[in-house]
Amino acid sequence: MKLIYNVDDKPKFGQTLLFALQQLLAILAATIAVPAIIGNGMSQSAALFGAGVGTIVYLLFTRFKSPVFLGSSFAFIGSMLAAFAGGVSAQLGYVGLIIGAAFAGLVYVVIAIIVKLAGVKWISKLMPAVVIGPTVAIIGLSLAGNAIGDLTKGNVTHDVVSKALNEAGDEIVEVTSQAQNASPYICLICGLVTLFVVVICSVYGKKMAKMIPFIIGIAAGYIVAAIFTVIGNSANIPALQIINFSGFSNMKWVPEFTFVEAIKGIKDITPSYIATIAVAYIPVAFVVFAEHIADHKNLSSIIERDLLEEPGLHRTLLGDGIGSFAGAFFGGCPNTTYGESVGCVAISGNASVVTILSTAILAIAAAFVAPFTTFLATIPSCVMGGVCMTLYGFIAVSGLKMLQPVDLGDNRNLFTASVILIAGIGGLTLSFGKVTITSVACALILGIITNLVLKGKSEQKAEEPKEE
Repeated sequence: MKLIYNVDDKPKFGQTLLFALQQLLAILAATIAVPAIIGNGMSQSAALFGAGVGTIVYLLFTRFKSPVFLGSSFAFIGSMLAAFAGGVSAQLGYVGLIIGAAFAGLVYVVIAIIVKLAGVKWISKLMPAVVIGPTVAIIGLSLAGNAIGDLTKGNVTHDVVSKALNEAGDEIVEVTSQAQNASPYICLICGLVTLFVVVICSVYGKKMAKMIPFIIGIAAGYIVAAIFTVIGNSANIPALQIINFSGFSNMKWVPEFTFVEAIKGIKDITPSYIATIAVAYIPVAFVVFAEHIADHKNLSSIIERDLLEEPGLHRTLLGDGIGSFAGAFFGGCPNTTYGESVGCVAISGNASVVTILSTAILAIAAAFVAPFTTFLATIPSCVMGGVCMTLYGFIAVSGLKMLQPVDLGDNRNLFTASVILIAGIGGLTLSFGKVTITSVACALILGIITNLVLKGKSEQKAEEPKEE
């Protein structure tokens, strides 16, 4: 697609702020979801602050030539939970988060050195378009379930108390769980309003409307959800209660940074704990490396510049690794390049790296503006689901577009692409203790092996002498 603003372009100040807000909205849900999943008192605003710092570190290492935002990585969730396992104190757990991110960053540094010495041509041979294209598509398709799941969810919940027998089987105990108030059909309406407003603005919009479809779409969906919620609250109709406004009554103005709590837990560090963290983080870093390449290949196809060559894969790796550590130091969450950010670049046609820098600064500033971060947190899941349908869809289609120059009439290419798509869509994962290889990584690894096997067979046939 034709970019409205290229990497080196500088939009006007007012436009830049709007573009930055749009990027922030695109990455917000996933970035603050990770600390919410981990729990243990982790701060969502600190994660947002860490994502901003990590992105600035990444931009510095890449010489401001790669327009992508870094946010909290879902791949490290299992590793992060391992930091708090075994009944350790919360303070020691925070130490583990920082040490683990340092281990992961070290892996990236080592790989970056190898890439610097050996070059990147081997990566192109190992991961040609027939491998990387379906893998990028899988990144989008593997997230499809999240988008559709969110499309029917609101943010207002109520307690559900049920009764069950205890382990002895002779005493009734109460079990409390959470269920949402809003009707999934009402939530679906809000999500679809968001979706179609984004699509219409992106396709038929003029000037700014075409470049900020997410802001307009989220605003439209939020307004509809707010109307339903106000009616639901006034008439005491739980099915219409979508948005949870209660967060405004308990706002925190200063993020709870990871390193502050970690200082208190340093005295409890033991060699066995460090070994546990190393085992939990290092293998996952190698898995995320594969996704790092896929994201940058996808972004390269959008901006029509090979980021693996310029600024170079070694620089993007260093930026990602050190940026990930910086993010964890402040917010506890290792960072990674975000497909949502890449999708936002593709849909808006704005690849200006100034926008990404502004987004990082906005994320850092927003962490200290409690009403703003609280407002962002009130955006209901159904509205973000509508947005994510377009974002994840664009990622998937971008990967499929990479297959255009590939001859799928050749069974070698056909089987390679097929194996990747089925493994990824089918959700093939492998777990080794606390380490889980994601479906994207499994699909990529299996695709590389398939391509090498068939390529080797092809070369073998080419070398066989013809019979006279």
